[in-house]
Amino acid sequence: MKLAAEDTRLLEELCGQHSVNPDKVLKLLDAVREYEFKDRRTGVYDALREILKSKPANDAERPA
Repeated sequence: MKLAAEDTRLLEELCGQHSVNPDKVLKLLDAVREYEFKDRRTGVYDALREILKSKPANDAERPA
């Protein structure tokens, strides 16, 4: 997902405030968008669950 510079800055700021990995948030948004216009959204929860369980690509997820 490509965000505008201001949106990226805001996402990073909010994620920092809540100790959330911004890359994970982007992956979750991409997954939801992928299922958005399907007649049946079978598998969307499994896809979201897998993203939430996954380790961040840079192994530097912020502590909870």
